Amino acid sequence: MSTFNHLLSQTKKQIKEVSPKETHDLLEKHIPPVLLDVRETEEIEQGFISGALKIPRGFLELRVETKIPAKDTPIIVYCAGGIRSVLAAKSLLDLGYTNVCSMSKGFGGWKEEGFKVSNSPVLTPEQKVRYSRHILLPEVGEEGQSKLLNSKVLLIGAGGLGSPAALYLAAAGIGTLGILDFDVVDLSNLQRQILHNNERIGMSKTTSAKIAIAEINPEVKVIEHNTKLSSENIFEIIKGYDIIVDGSDNFATRYLLNDAAYFLNKPIVHGSIFRFDGQVTVLVPNQGGPCYRCLFPEPPGPDSDLAPNCAEAGVLGVLPGTIGTLLATEVIKLVLGIGESLTSKLLVFDALDMSLRTLKTRKNSSCALCGKNPTITTLIDYEEFCNRPS
Repeated sequence: MSTFNHLLSQTKKQIKEVSPKETHDLLEKHIPPVLLDVRETEEIEQGFISGALKIPRGFLELRVETKIPAKDTPIIVYCAGGIRSVLAAKSLLDLGYTNVCSMSKGFGGWKEEGFKVSNSPVLTPEQKVRYSRHILLPEVGEEGQSKLLNSKVLLIGAGGLGSPAALYLAAAGIGTLGILDFDVVDLSNLQRQILHNNERIGMSKTTSAKIAIAEINPEVKVIEHNTKLSSENIFEIIKGYDIIVDGSDNFATRYLLNDAAYFLNKPIVHGSIFRFDGQVTVLVPNQGGPCYRCLFPEPPGPDSDLAPNCAEAGVLGVLPGTIGTLLATEVIKLVLGIGESLTSKLLVFDALDMSLRTLKTRKNSSCALCGKNPTITTLIDYEEFCNRPS
Protein backbone atom coordinates (compact mmCIF):
# COMPACT_ATOMS: atom_id res chain seq x y z
CA MET A 1 0.00 0.00 0.00
CA SER A 2 1.35 3.43 -0.95
CA THR A 3 2.11 5.99 1.73
CA PHE A 4 -0.82 8.18 0.59
CA ASN A 5 -3.30 5.29 0.61
CA HIS A 6 -2.10 4.26 4.05
CA LEU A 7 -2.51 7.82 5.31
CA LEU A 8 -5.97 8.03 3.77
CA SER A 9 -6.97 4.72 5.33
CA GLN A 10 -5.82 5.82 8.77
CA THR A 11 -7.53 9.20 8.39
CA LYS A 12 -10.83 7.63 7.38
CA LYS A 13 -10.91 5.78 10.68
CA GLN A 14 -10.99 9.16 12.46
CA ILE A 15 -13.58 10.85 10.27
CA LYS A 16 -17.29 10.18 10.24
CA GLU A 17 -18.66 9.84 6.69
CA VAL A 18 -22.22 10.52 5.61
CA SER A 19 -23.80 9.55 2.31
CA PRO A 20 -25.21 12.07 -0.18
CA LYS A 21 -28.72 10.98 0.90
CA GLU A 22 -27.92 11.57 4.57
CA THR A 23 -26.40 14.93 3.68
CA HIS A 24 -29.51 15.90 1.74
CA ASP A 25 -31.76 14.99 4.66
CA LEU A 26 -29.61 16.93 7.14
CA LEU A 27 -29.73 20.01 4.90
CA GLU A 28 -33.54 19.86 4.99
CA LYS A 29 -33.62 20.28 8.77
CA HIS A 30 -34.67 23.53 10.44
CA ILE A 31 -31.09 24.26 11.47
CA PRO A 32 -28.91 22.60 8.81
CA PRO A 33 -25.18 21.99 9.12
CA VAL A 34 -22.66 24.13 7.24
CA LEU A 35 -21.93 22.47 3.90
CA LEU A 36 -18.30 23.11 2.98
CA ASP A 37 -17.13 22.71 -0.64
CA VAL A 38 -13.32 22.29 -0.78
CA ARG A 39 -13.01 21.86 -4.55
CA GLU A 40 -11.06 24.22 -6.79
CA THR A 41 -12.71 27.18 -8.49
CA GLU A 42 -12.73 25.57 -11.93
CA GLU A 43 -14.55 22.54 -10.48
CA ILE A 44 -17.15 24.70 -8.76
CA GLU A 45 -17.85 26.44 -12.07
CA GLN A 46 -19.21 23.10 -13.33
CA GLY A 47 -21.82 23.05 -10.56
CA PHE A 48 -22.21 23.03 -6.79
CA ILE A 49 -24.70 22.27 -4.03
CA SER A 50 -26.85 25.30 -3.29
CA GLY A 51 -25.92 27.08 -0.08
CA ALA A 52 -22.45 25.54 0.19
CA LEU A 53 -19.62 27.57 1.64
CA LYS A 54 -16.73 27.46 -0.83
CA ILE A 55 -13.11 27.31 0.33
CA PRO A 56 -10.57 25.55 -1.93
CA ARG A 57 -8.63 22.88 -0.03
CA GLY A 58 -5.36 24.78 -0.34
CA PHE A 59 -6.80 27.80 1.47
CA LEU A 60 -8.80 25.93 4.11
CA GLU A 61 -6.55 26.50 7.11
CA LEU A 62 -6.11 30.18 6.17
CA ARG A 63 -9.78 31.06 5.75
CA VAL A 64 -12.05 28.67 7.63
CA GLU A 65 -11.75 30.24 11.08
CA THR A 66 -12.87 33.58 9.65
CA LYS A 67 -15.86 32.06 7.89
CA ILE A 68 -16.81 29.55 10.61
CA PRO A 69 -15.66 31.04 13.92
CA ALA A 70 -17.62 28.72 16.23
CA LYS A 71 -15.66 25.48 16.62
CA ASP A 72 -18.75 23.44 17.60
CA THR A 73 -20.57 24.26 14.32
CA PRO A 74 -21.82 21.11 12.55
CA ILE A 75 -19.91 20.87 9.25
CA ILE A 76 -20.19 18.47 6.30
CA VAL A 77 -17.23 18.67 3.93
CA TYR A 78 -17.46 17.58 0.30
CA CYS A 79 -15.15 17.44 -2.69
CA ALA A 80 -15.42 15.80 -6.12
CA GLY A 81 -15.14 12.16 -5.08
CA GLY A 82 -14.83 11.97 -1.30
CA ILE A 83 -11.04 11.84 -0.81
CA ARG A 84 -10.00 15.46 -0.36
CA SER A 85 -12.99 16.00 1.91
CA VAL A 86 -11.70 13.33 4.32
CA LEU A 87 -8.31 15.03 4.52
CA ALA A 88 -9.97 18.44 4.86
CA ALA A 89 -12.19 17.14 7.67
CA LYS A 90 -9.08 15.87 9.48
CA SER A 91 -7.51 19.33 9.15
CA LEU A 92 -10.62 20.85 10.69
CA LEU A 93 -10.39 18.44 13.62
CA ASP A 94 -6.76 19.45 14.07
CA LEU A 95 -7.87 23.10 14.16
CA GLY A 96 -10.23 22.30 17.02
CA TYR A 97 -13.55 21.81 15.21
CA THR A 98 -15.55 19.17 17.03
CA ASN A 99 -18.49 18.27 14.78
CA VAL A 100 -17.13 17.48 11.32
CA CYS A 101 -18.21 14.89 8.72
CA SER A 102 -17.13 14.07 5.17
CA MET A 103 -19.65 13.33 2.43
CA SER A 104 -18.79 10.02 0.82
CA LYS A 105 -18.58 9.86 -2.99
CA GLY A 106 -18.47 13.67 -3.08
CA PHE A 107 -20.19 15.90 -5.61
CA GLY A 108 -20.20 13.09 -8.15
CA GLY A 109 -22.20 10.91 -5.79
CA TRP A 110 -24.58 13.78 -5.08
CA LYS A 111 -25.33 14.13 -8.81
CA GLU A 112 -25.70 10.35 -9.26
CA GLU A 113 -28.36 10.36 -6.55
CA GLY A 114 -30.28 12.93 -8.63
CA PHE A 115 -30.16 15.73 -6.10
CA LYS A 116 -30.40 19.34 -7.26
CA VAL A 117 -27.24 21.01 -8.57
CA SER A 118 -26.79 24.77 -8.88
CA ASN A 119 -24.74 26.55 -11.52
CA SER A 120 -23.48 30.10 -11.35
CA PRO A 121 -22.44 32.08 -14.43
CA VAL A 122 -18.74 31.81 -15.11
CA LEU A 123 -16.88 35.10 -14.75
CA THR A 124 -14.57 36.04 -17.60
CA PRO A 125 -10.85 36.46 -16.87
CA GLU A 126 -11.27 40.25 -17.14
CA GLN A 127 -14.18 40.20 -14.68
CA LYS A 128 -12.15 38.15 -12.23
CA VAL A 129 -9.52 40.89 -12.27
CA ARG A 130 -11.97 43.82 -12.17
CA TYR A 131 -13.93 42.39 -9.25
CA SER A 132 -11.02 40.60 -7.55
CA ARG A 133 -11.41 42.54 -4.29
CA HIS A 134 -15.06 41.54 -4.13
CA ILE A 135 -14.26 37.92 -4.90
CA LEU A 136 -11.80 37.80 -2.00
CA LEU A 137 -14.61 38.63 0.43
CA PRO A 138 -16.18 35.44 1.85
CA GLU A 139 -19.58 37.16 1.83
CA VAL A 140 -19.33 37.88 -1.91
CA GLY A 141 -17.06 35.52 -3.84
CA GLU A 142 -17.69 34.65 -7.49
CA GLU A 143 -21.24 33.54 -6.75
CA GLY A 144 -22.10 36.87 -5.15
CA GLN A 145 -20.42 38.82 -7.93
CA SER A 146 -22.54 36.89 -10.41
CA LYS A 147 -25.64 38.01 -8.50
CA LEU A 148 -24.51 41.62 -8.84
CA LEU A 149 -23.88 41.20 -12.57
CA ASN A 150 -27.37 39.77 -13.05
CA SER A 151 -29.17 42.42 -10.99
CA LYS A 152 -31.23 45.34 -12.28
CA VAL A 153 -31.43 48.57 -10.30
CA LEU A 154 -33.39 51.72 -11.11
CA LEU A 155 -32.18 55.10 -9.83
CA ILE A 156 -34.79 57.81 -9.51
CA GLY A 157 -32.83 61.00 -10.06
CA ALA A 158 -29.39 61.56 -11.58
CA GLY A 159 -28.66 64.43 -9.22
CA GLY A 160 -26.95 64.74 -5.86
CA LEU A 161 -27.94 61.34 -4.47
CA GLY A 162 -28.14 59.49 -7.76
CA SER A 163 -24.63 60.52 -8.78
CA PRO A 164 -22.52 58.73 -6.14
CA ALA A 165 -25.00 55.85 -5.97
CA ALA A 166 -24.78 55.30 -9.74
CA LEU A 167 -20.98 55.46 -9.83
CA TYR A 168 -20.47 53.02 -6.97
CA LEU A 169 -23.14 50.60 -8.19
CA ALA A 170 -21.56 50.64 -11.65
CA ALA A 171 -18.10 50.07 -10.20
CA ALA A 172 -19.48 47.20 -8.09
CA GLY A 173 -20.77 45.45 -11.21
CA ILE A 174 -24.54 45.95 -11.06
CA GLY A 175 -25.42 44.55 -14.47
CA THR A 176 -28.24 46.90 -15.44
CA LEU A 177 -28.72 50.45 -14.20
CA GLY A 178 -31.82 52.39 -15.11
CA ILE A 179 -31.46 56.17 -14.75
CA LEU A 180 -34.62 58.26 -14.54
CA ASP A 181 -34.46 62.05 -14.75
CA PHE A 182 -36.10 64.66 -16.97
CA ASP A 183 -33.72 67.55 -16.27
CA VAL A 184 -30.60 68.83 -18.05
CA VAL A 185 -27.17 69.49 -16.56
CA ASP A 186 -26.80 73.02 -15.16
CA LEU A 187 -23.71 74.79 -13.85
CA SER A 188 -25.27 74.97 -10.37
CA ASN A 189 -25.45 71.15 -10.29
CA LEU A 190 -21.70 70.64 -10.42
CA GLN A 191 -21.11 71.56 -6.76
CA ARG A 192 -22.50 68.12 -5.78
CA GLN A 193 -23.71 66.09 -8.80
CA ILE A 194 -20.50 64.25 -9.62
CA LEU A 195 -21.94 62.31 -12.56
CA HIS A 196 -21.75 65.47 -14.63
CA ASN A 197 -19.10 67.99 -15.72
CA ASN A 198 -18.62 71.33 -17.45
CA GLU A 199 -18.47 69.80 -20.91
CA ARG A 200 -21.94 68.29 -20.50
CA ILE A 201 -23.78 71.42 -19.35
CA GLY A 202 -27.07 71.55 -21.25
CA MET A 203 -27.06 67.78 -21.91
CA SER A 204 -29.86 65.62 -20.52
CA LYS A 205 -28.83 64.18 -17.17
CA THR A 206 -29.62 60.62 -18.22
CA THR A 207 -27.28 60.86 -21.20
CA SER A 208 -24.59 62.53 -19.12
CA ALA A 209 -24.96 59.75 -16.53
CA LYS A 210 -24.63 57.07 -19.21
CA ILE A 211 -21.36 58.61 -20.43
CA ALA A 212 -19.95 58.80 -16.89
CA ILE A 213 -20.95 55.23 -16.05
CA ALA A 214 -19.37 53.88 -19.24
CA GLU A 215 -16.10 55.50 -18.23
CA ILE A 216 -16.22 53.69 -14.87
CA ASN A 217 -17.45 50.31 -16.13
CA PRO A 218 -18.32 49.78 -19.80
CA GLU A 219 -19.90 46.40 -19.00
CA VAL A 220 -22.86 48.01 -17.25
CA LYS A 221 -26.02 48.27 -19.32
CA VAL A 222 -27.53 51.73 -18.82
CA ILE A 223 -31.19 52.33 -19.63
CA GLU A 224 -32.19 55.98 -19.95
CA HIS A 225 -35.62 57.09 -18.76
CA ASN A 226 -35.61 60.75 -19.77
CA THR A 227 -39.08 61.40 -18.46
CA LYS A 228 -41.10 62.45 -15.45
CA LEU A 229 -42.79 59.77 -13.35
CA SER A 230 -46.57 59.74 -13.42
CA SER A 231 -49.37 57.32 -12.62
CA GLU A 232 -49.54 56.55 -16.34
CA ASN A 233 -45.94 55.39 -16.82
CA ILE A 234 -44.58 54.30 -13.43
CA PHE A 235 -45.71 50.67 -13.50
CA GLU A 236 -44.23 50.12 -16.94
CA ILE A 237 -40.94 51.74 -15.92
CA ILE A 238 -40.30 50.04 -12.59
CA LYS A 239 -41.65 46.54 -13.27
CA GLY A 240 -38.44 45.28 -14.88
CA TYR A 241 -36.13 46.22 -12.00
CA ASP A 242 -35.20 44.30 -8.85
CA ILE A 243 -34.53 47.28 -6.58
CA ILE A 244 -35.38 50.98 -6.79
CA VAL A 245 -33.20 53.76 -5.40
CA ASP A 246 -35.23 56.84 -4.51
CA GLY A 247 -32.97 59.85 -4.84
CA SER A 248 -35.75 62.31 -5.64
CA ASP A 249 -36.20 65.50 -3.64
CA ASN A 250 -39.91 66.10 -4.12
CA PHE A 251 -42.74 64.58 -2.14
CA ALA A 252 -44.95 63.97 -5.17
CA THR A 253 -42.43 61.50 -6.61
CA ARG A 254 -41.73 59.86 -3.25
CA TYR A 255 -45.38 59.08 -2.55
CA LEU A 256 -46.13 57.98 -6.09
CA LEU A 257 -43.07 55.73 -6.13
CA ASN A 258 -43.88 54.31 -2.69
CA ASP A 259 -47.39 53.35 -3.75
CA ALA A 260 -46.40 51.83 -7.09
CA ALA A 261 -43.54 49.86 -5.54
CA TYR A 262 -45.89 48.52 -2.88
CA PHE A 263 -48.39 47.35 -5.49
CA LEU A 264 -45.61 45.64 -7.50
CA ASN A 265 -43.76 44.34 -4.42
CA LYS A 266 -40.52 46.19 -5.23
CA PRO A 267 -38.05 47.19 -2.49
CA ILE A 268 -37.04 50.86 -2.28
CA VAL A 269 -33.74 52.13 -0.92
CA HIS A 270 -34.70 55.68 0.04
CA GLY A 271 -32.49 58.66 0.74
CA SER A 272 -33.08 62.33 1.39
CA ILE A 273 -30.92 65.39 2.14
CA PHE A 274 -31.59 68.84 3.57
CA ARG A 275 -28.86 71.44 4.10
CA PHE A 276 -26.49 69.53 6.45
CA ASP A 277 -28.71 66.52 7.25
CA GLY A 278 -29.38 63.24 5.49
CA GLN A 279 -31.55 60.17 5.97
CA VAL A 280 -31.51 56.62 4.62
CA THR A 281 -34.01 53.79 5.00
CA VAL A 282 -35.06 50.63 3.15
CA LEU A 283 -38.75 50.12 2.44
CA VAL A 284 -39.93 46.53 1.99
CA PRO A 285 -43.50 46.76 3.33
CA ASN A 286 -44.66 43.41 1.95
CA GLN A 287 -42.13 41.71 4.22
CA GLY A 288 -43.45 43.27 7.41
CA GLY A 289 -41.61 46.60 7.37
CA PRO A 290 -43.15 50.05 7.00
CA CYS A 291 -43.80 51.86 3.75
CA TYR A 292 -43.06 55.56 3.28
CA ARG A 293 -46.65 56.44 4.23
CA CYS A 294 -46.24 54.59 7.53
CA LEU A 295 -43.49 57.07 8.41
CA PHE A 296 -45.03 60.16 6.80
CA PRO A 297 -48.78 59.58 6.27
CA GLU A 298 -49.48 62.70 4.20
CA PRO A 299 -47.30 64.88 1.98
CA PRO A 300 -46.87 68.48 3.16
CA GLY A 301 -48.63 71.23 1.28
CA PRO A 302 -46.78 73.22 -1.40
CA ASP A 303 -46.21 76.15 0.99
CA SER A 304 -44.88 74.02 3.83
CA ASP A 305 -41.39 74.63 5.23
CA LEU A 306 -40.82 70.88 4.81
CA ALA A 307 -41.08 71.04 1.04
CA PRO A 308 -38.17 73.19 -0.25
CA ASN A 309 -35.61 71.64 -2.57
CA CYS A 310 -31.87 72.23 -2.74
CA ALA A 311 -32.29 75.25 -4.99
CA GLU A 312 -34.39 76.91 -2.28
CA ALA A 313 -32.79 75.67 0.94
CA GLY A 314 -29.20 74.93 -0.11
CA VAL A 315 -27.18 71.80 0.59
CA LEU A 316 -23.61 71.07 1.66
CA GLY A 317 -21.92 69.79 -1.49
CA VAL A 318 -20.35 66.69 0.06
CA LEU A 319 -23.51 65.59 1.89
CA PRO A 320 -25.08 63.81 -1.12
CA GLY A 321 -21.83 61.86 -1.49
CA THR A 322 -22.16 60.50 2.05
CA ILE A 323 -25.84 59.60 1.74
CA GLY A 324 -25.58 58.38 -1.87
CA THR A 325 -22.77 55.99 -0.93
CA LEU A 326 -24.91 54.60 1.88
CA LEU A 327 -27.72 54.06 -0.64
CA ALA A 328 -25.36 52.06 -2.87
CA THR A 329 -24.22 50.02 0.13
CA GLU A 330 -27.79 49.07 1.02
CA VAL A 331 -28.51 48.05 -2.59
CA ILE A 332 -25.47 45.77 -2.72
CA LYS A 333 -26.40 44.16 0.60
CA LEU A 334 -29.93 43.48 -0.67
CA VAL A 335 -28.66 41.91 -3.89
CA LEU A 336 -26.19 39.69 -2.04
CA GLY A 337 -28.50 38.90 0.85
CA ILE A 338 -25.83 39.79 3.42
CA GLY A 339 -25.68 41.87 6.57
CA GLU A 340 -28.55 43.68 8.22
CA SER A 341 -30.42 46.15 6.05
CA LEU A 342 -32.07 49.39 7.12
CA THR A 343 -35.52 47.83 6.81
CA SER A 344 -37.58 49.08 9.78
CA LYS A 345 -34.79 51.54 10.58
CA LEU A 346 -34.09 55.16 9.71
CA LEU A 347 -30.45 56.22 9.65
CA VAL A 348 -30.04 59.94 10.36
CA PHE A 349 -26.78 61.75 9.57
CA ASP A 350 -25.82 65.22 10.79
CA ALA A 351 -22.76 66.59 8.99
CA LEU A 352 -22.27 69.51 11.37
CA ASP A 353 -21.67 67.40 14.47
CA MET A 354 -20.67 64.29 12.47
CA SER A 355 -23.25 62.08 14.17
CA LEU A 356 -25.07 58.98 12.98
CA ARG A 357 -28.25 57.81 14.68
CA THR A 358 -30.33 54.77 13.81
CA LEU A 359 -33.99 55.04 14.76
CA LYS A 360 -36.35 52.08 14.80
CA THR A 361 -39.42 52.38 12.58
CA ARG A 362 -42.45 50.16 12.36
CA LYS A 363 -45.39 49.37 10.17
CA ASN A 364 -48.46 51.51 10.87
CA SER A 365 -51.54 49.33 11.16
CA SER A 366 -53.62 52.39 10.24
CA CYS A 367 -51.58 53.18 7.12
CA ALA A 368 -53.82 54.19 4.23
CA LEU A 369 -51.77 52.04 1.84
CA CYS A 370 -50.42 48.98 3.67
CA GLY A 371 -52.47 48.99 6.89
CA LYS A 372 -55.24 46.65 7.94
CA ASN A 373 -57.96 48.68 6.20
CA PRO A 374 -56.30 50.41 3.24
CA THR A 375 -58.08 53.28 1.56
CA ILE A 376 -55.48 53.82 -1.19
CA THR A 377 -55.95 51.11 -3.80
CA THR A 378 -54.94 53.00 -6.94
CA LEU A 379 -52.18 55.44 -7.82
CA ILE A 380 -52.56 59.13 -7.05
CA ASP A 381 -50.80 61.93 -8.92
CA TYR A 382 -49.86 64.63 -6.43
CA GLU A 383 -49.11 68.22 -7.26
CA GLU A 384 -45.35 68.84 -7.52
CA PHE A 385 -44.08 70.27 -4.23
CA CYS A 386 -40.48 70.83 -5.26
CA ASN A 387 -39.40 72.39 -8.51
CA ARG A 388 -36.29 70.44 -9.46
CA PRO A 389 -34.36 67.29 -8.57
CA SER A 390 -31.41 67.71 -6.22
